Amino acid sequence: MNHHAFEAVGITVGYDSRVVISELDFVVPPGAITVIVGPNACGKSTLLRAMAGLHRVNAGEVRLDGEPIDLLGRKSVARTVGVLPQSSVAPDGVRVAELVARGRYPHQGWFGFARSDDDLIVAKALADTGIADLAERRVEELSGGQRQRVWIAMVLAQATDIVLLDEPTTYLDVSHQLDLLDLLTDLNRERGTTVVMVLHELNLAARYGDHLVMMRDGQIVAQGEPGVVVTVESIRDVFGLDSQVVVDPVAGTPLVVPVGRRHAA
Repeated sequence: MNHHAFEAVGITVGYDSRVVISELDFVVPPGAITVIVGPNACGKSTLLRAMAGLHRVNAGEVRLDGEPIDLLGRKSVARTVGVLPQSSVAPDGVRVAELVARGRYPHQGWFGFARSDDDLIVAKALADTGIADLAERRVEELSGGQRQRVWIAMVLAQATDIVLLDEPTTYLDVSHQLDLLDLLTDLNRERGTTVVMVLHELNLAARYGDHLVMMRDGQIVAQGEPGVVVTVESIRDVFGLDSQVVVDPVAGTPLVVPVGRRHAA
């Protein structure tokens, strides 16, 4: 597994005339699990989409190993960076195994000739995400949680050095959320895969992230180890939430306990 330099340099990103992110710098820690958190509409997904090359930047640039990704070509980038966007739609009639196998496309040669180990990689991705028994099912027949695991399997089959995931736990029940985050941790620890993900659940972010990035109003306002970044003050500043921060009795990481009006002193 290669560790790549991956960064955003002074990027400004928006939608039509609305600027969401302005002159932002972000260096992805190589070989670590980075989790981006923040309130709704703070720019988390926009930053991830810009890093993935899915959203054009108005100024600045995203660089992979020092080169602007715009100049590298989509297939070249896809051999290094795997992406799970927030909402993905499968073509009608496609089977689970077929969709997961599309993750191998960046590694295939001219005319899409498969490599000899492609089938094994796809089978492992299906098994790791717990959907091997769904391989012949049509994707549109599955539940939201099952479909989410199919998309995750496709990203795993891509076998990239960097994986970007935008709220990958969406549609998953609690046990499958933990299964997925444990799987991504295994991927990071065993293969050295650099993982960057947006998570909605702050306590899961603090438990699984090596590096936590807090965003507010399109800017990074704090980043570092969860034990340093997650404080009563930062939670109030970023989320407008009064809370207590205690130690997670399972993981030893910060655990945010919201106060709320009902139980305020």
